[in-house]
Amino acid sequence: MHIGELAERAGMSLRTIRHYDEVGLLVPSGRTTGGFRVYTIGDLERLLVIRRMKPLGFTLDEMAELLRVVDALATADPEGRTALAARLDGYLDDARARHAKLVERAGMAEEFIGTLGTLRASLP
Repeated sequence: MHIGELAERAGMSLRTIRHYDEVGLLVPSGRTTGGFRVYTIGDLERLLVIRRMKPLGFTLDEMAELLRVVDALATADPEGRTALAARLDGYLDDARARHAKLVERAGMAEEFIGTLGTLRASLP
């Protein structure tokens, strides 16, 4: 698929996808003879991993490291898989902690909205 279709399917901007290409997070699987980027379903899945990490506040370097772990899992021997699984566990723990913080912040936002709603309801 071309970058426009990828962007639409991932719900992301062309600019963001191009940036991820520039920093090496999402390199297109190929190019047309005219030089246009071509992406696969695997590229889309990779982009969705990146998209899911972003709201949790992972840096580009952290995203790149996780993607290296995921990529290495496909070809690792049993000993290597054990080490990679441990690194993946670290990301899982970190993601859970970041999620918990987001849930807490969302609760605070709901309280604030309730306070504003109560204040507004007391006015004509």
